[in-house]
This record gives sequence, C-alpha cells and structure tokens, in this order.
Amino acid sequence: MKNLAGLMKQATQMQARMEEMQAKLEDMTIEGSAGAGMVTITMNGKGDMKAIRIDPKLADPAEMEMLQDLILAASADARKKLDATASEEMKKVTGGLSLPGGMKFPF
Repeated sequence: MKNLAGLMKQATQMQARMEEMQAKLEDMTIEGSAGAGMVTITMNGKGDMKAIRIDPKLADPAEMEMLQDLILAASADARKKLDATASEEMKKVTGGLSLPGGMKFPF
C-alpha cells in the first residue's frame, strides 16, 4: 500500500506540472513566416491565429495566388514551431517519458 500512495502522489504532482505547462503554452506567442518574412503569422500556444502581417508590396491583385500560398506557408511554419515547443515542454514535465503512440498533448 505504501507504493500505491507514492504512485498517487507522483500522479498528482505530474498533473499539477501538466496544468502549469498548459498555462505556460497558452501564454506563449509563436511566429511563423514565409517569403523571406514578407508574410508573418502570430499564433498563441493553443494554435489560434492572433495576427497576420503582410508586406504591402504583396497587395498587388495580380499576385493574390502567391500571397495566399505565402499565408498558408507561414501558418504551417508557425504550427510546426508551436508543435516543437509543446513537445519540448512536455518532455520537461514527463522527464523524457514519451506518450503512447498517437497521443498528443495538449492538442
């Protein structure tokens, strides 16, 4: 029974650390860019897009397809950075213990 109590205490501590990590991630701001910085997207730690900055030179109606592609690329870049940051934070919380296949946190 002593081992069970210790295990429960560890689980409670891990849960508290995971909640702290989630709060930390929510407060983070991640930027992704494309086109040598001509399009920049800012996301919060939950993956919600918060801002888009577009170089005025891209506002040419003849270049709309390129602009749309750059927005998608910047969004993908920001998401990739967010996923890497979340993964690193999770490793800190779990002490390097990886989650079972297919499980992702916090999204």
